[in-house]
Amino acid sequence: MRAIRLFAGFLAIVVVGLAWFEISMQPSGAERVQLFVLFAAMAASAGAAAWVLPKWATRNMSLRTTVTTLSMTAVTIVAAGVALAARNMFLSSHDLTLVIVVLGVGVLAGMGFAVAVSRPWTEDLGRMARTADRVAAGDFAARSGVDRNDEIGHLAVALDSMAAQLASADQERRQNDAARREFLAAIGHDLRTPLAALRAALEALRDDVAPDRDRYLRSMEHDVAALNSLVEDLFLLAKIESGSLEIMLAPVDLTEVADETIEVLRPVAAKRGVELALDAADRTIVTGGPEALSRVFRNLVDNAIRYAPDNSRVLVSVAGGEHARVRVVDEGPGFSPDFVEDAFKSFHRSDPARARDTGGAGLGLAIAEGFVSAMGGTIWAEPGPGGRVSFTLPGG
Repeated sequence: MRAIRLFAGFLAIVVVGLAWFEISMQPSGAERVQLFVLFAAMAASAGAAAWVLPKWATRNMSLRTTVTTLSMTAVTIVAAGVALAARNMFLSSHDLTLVIVVLGVGVLAGMGFAVAVSRPWTEDLGRMARTADRVAAGDFAARSGVDRNDEIGHLAVALDSMAAQLASADQERRQNDAARREFLAAIGHDLRTPLAALRAALEALRDDVAPDRDRYLRSMEHDVAALNSLVEDLFLLAKIESGSLEIMLAPVDLTEVADETIEVLRPVAAKRGVELALDAADRTIVTGGPEALSRVFRNLVDNAIRYAPDNSRVLVSVAGGEHARVRVVDEGPGFSPDFVEDAFKSFHRSDPARARDTGGAGLGLAIAEGFVSAMGGTIWAEPGPGGRVSFTLPGG
């Protein structure tokens, strides 16, 4: 197919050249034959070069050599055609020599032009190759610095953009790895604590040294419930991460769910003197899942209680409208500005303002975000002081 295209193209050049010569010169029959032979020879030479040189260029190690060779081939074909035409014109030896000298100088000038033009190309391509090698070696800060408007410049922009994206991805990977290690350490801590308590209680019961068997059994039941809750949270988080979480949507009264959550968690808050307050209209209907919304409220309010100072207040606000809005505010240190965007990400447990010694595996916000997103809503946190988390849901 490529050979056919080349043949057709150069044949068209020969035809156009003959037509032009016919119109402008009105040649004799002998001149037509001579010129046809000359044009055919030039076209054949150009076609052979166009067939061979691209294959050679792919194996050549130097772009400068390739450009110079291609330029010299084109100039040589033209010079040879002009020289043959001049010879057939029966020029004097003096005039013919002059034409040949001029053509020779033209060939040398073409060679110098090709070398000069190809030098910036090869330098810029060399810089890009060195940049690619540095990026491949892990130096994602490397940039080519090539500033051009042609295809080489576009390639350099793409290379630098790729390096920047790789740098960003590498930084995110490092942050995720660190957060994942912290997350696994927290999970391990939360698993070891009830397991150690269970083991100690079992040994006491087995050795018949437990002073109060019922109390020991109640303690074991509490530890088993804690383990079961943690495992369920992990399973739920896995479903959220995999995108397989499904929620049956129905009209739900947000005010009622918020009130029920506060009543359930009021005894927990009372242990530390934390007051739970609700600021809401009588009814705020949204489209959501009752169990999912209950879990979202419980996670957010429980999180607020955990980080609220003793004898402080946690306020839950519910406002209606086209998009109902819920806001949970505590009087604790709140989220640091650097952590706000990562507060709901998996494996991002907490910022320094919310240290691990407060307890919990740190899954509550990630699970709440998964539920809210599955119900078509949006959830976000605001930087401290004071812990502030809000979410919106479509109205019912």
